[in-house]
Amino acid sequence: MLVGYARVSTQDQDTALQLDALNRAGCGVIFEEKASGASRRGRRELARCLESLKKGDTLVVYKIDRIARSLFDLLDVLRQLERVGATIKSITEPLDTTNAMGVFMIQVLGAVAQLERSMIRERSIAGQLAARERGNMPGRIRALSPEIEAQLVSDYKSGLHTYRGLSLKYDVSISVAKRAVYRVTKPADYRKKGKV
Repeated sequence: MLVGYARVSTQDQDTALQLDALNRAGCGVIFEEKASGASRRGRRELARCLESLKKGDTLVVYKIDRIARSLFDLLDVLRQLERVGATIKSITEPLDTTNAMGVFMIQVLGAVAQLERSMIRERSIAGQLAARERGNMPGRIRALSPEIEAQLVSDYKSGLHTYRGLSLKYDVSISVAKRAVYRVTKPADYRKKGKV
């Protein structure tokens, strides 16, 4: 069975163009949605559409960007389709997993996505190492100066203050007070978690 999915980003946009194309393509069922594509969680009709697909069904869309905002998002949808034995076809683009060439294109896209993930990871690690060599520690800027932080730790060690009391006294969150104390009292544990 051909199952169509049409989406526009806002309530004042119209799905008529997509619906006409999906009807001409022979879709027996069409899911229609007016929702931003920024998050899959907000697209309830897409979730219903994907859940309805069975082995041998073909999901038909006007354009791929109607179901996926990124290559990673597209590959996630394709994995869902593969699990149930369904395929996908775009009316306006050369994506059609009902034939061998379309499947090959998806495999190429998957390899490109994997390469991109690896390159991003390598650049991120290289950037962090370079920053450390320059004396910059990645992460957020500390809320307290080293002197004030030492004073806070000293107050904590006196046993007269709770973390909540310290947070009020130094006008910081409880987690900032805890991190300051942990850096001194549990440095090994703190470094293991990467929170230096």
